[in-house]
Amino acid sequence: MKETERLQVWIEQGNVTISQLFFQFYKLLQISDEEAMLIMHLNAFQESGNSFPTPANIAERMTMSEDMVATNMQRLMQKGYMEIHQKLDEQGVLYEVISLMPLWKRILDYMTTQNQKDETTNEKLKEGQLFQLFEQEFGRFLSPMETEMISMWLDQDRHTPEVIRKALMEAVLSQKLSLRYIDRILFEWKKNHVKTIEDAEKHSKNFRKNTVKTTKDYQAPKESDIKKPNNNIPFYNWLDQQK
Repeated sequence: MKETERLQVWIEQGNVTISQLFFQFYKLLQISDEEAMLIMHLNAFQESGNSFPTPANIAERMTMSEDMVATNMQRLMQKGYMEIHQKLDEQGVLYEVISLMPLWKRILDYMTTQNQKDETTNEKLKEGQLFQLFEQEFGRFLSPMETEMISMWLDQDRHTPEVIRKALMEAVLSQKLSLRYIDRILFEWKKNHVKTIEDAEKHSKNFRKNTVKTTKDYQAPKESDIKKPNNNIPFYNWLDQQK
């Protein structure tokens, strides 16, 4: 079903609150306050069963004169927000109806475009916060080369800011805070199809589990064989992972 057809069904079934959508977007669609009030009256007439109110009918409810109503209706048609259609009733008699469907479709299109812009803006904000987080953890400003590398993770490797942030935290936990180390983590994750925070946590958990298991299976050397103490706590070293 096309978007316009689906919108028509929603309107007819009362599933869309036109007034809320309209009041949110009519200024952005360059509809004046007079035209907006006229549209609301047209919509009210249609909801009450009158699909073709005359300028005289509308003027009775408004402070505008009949001529002003007619002028504004003409302007709405010129803007492409209103149409007049001819239809046949059950007896084959021709009649006219006013359609505001072009306006509702424009609002739907604008909502879609606006949502896409909002998503892009949110993504840019997340990316900006990501650079700030790196500077906080590094305790200094990033160099141009470091900034470029992080940008490559985003633009070329297509890692999300959340996944890159998770890789940074892995480096912090391992006390190996360097872009080379983080780059290796992201390389391994990409090779293992890690695309989300959940994937990254699962992947890291499995490696830590294997590391702990290896440590438990380790046989302690005899005291006579010990040459020097080794108090290192085992962790997963991403740089030692084979390609």
